[in-house]
Amino acid sequence: MEHVFIRTSPEGTPIAVARGPREWRIAVEPVRWYERVSWWENARRMPRGEGRVDIEVWQVQVRLGGNSRSSLATWQLVRDGAGGGWRLRGEELAAA
Repeated sequence: MEHVFIRTSPEGTPIAVARGPREWRIAVEPVRWYERVSWWENARRMPRGEGRVDIEVWQVQVRLGGNSRSSLATWQLVRDGAGGGWRLRGEELAAA
C-alpha cells in the first residue's frame, strides 16, 4: 500500500489527499468504516503492545487539484496503526 498524506477538516473528515507531488481534492462526501484486523491468520497470539483490533478506512472520491472537469477516482484510505499515517489501498484504485 502506498503512503499518502491527508488534509482534514476540523472535524477530522478528509478534504484532500496528497499523493506524490499532486493534491487530489475530495469531490463527494467520504464514507468511513472500521475493519477487523485478522491478526490470528498470521500469528498464534495478538502481537504484544497491539491493543487495536480494528482499522479505520475512508472511501473517497477525488478530483485532481481544483479541476472540476477532471474525472473522479475512487480510493480507499487506510489508517496505518503503527504511525497514525495513511495508506492508499489497492493498485486498481490507485491507477487514476
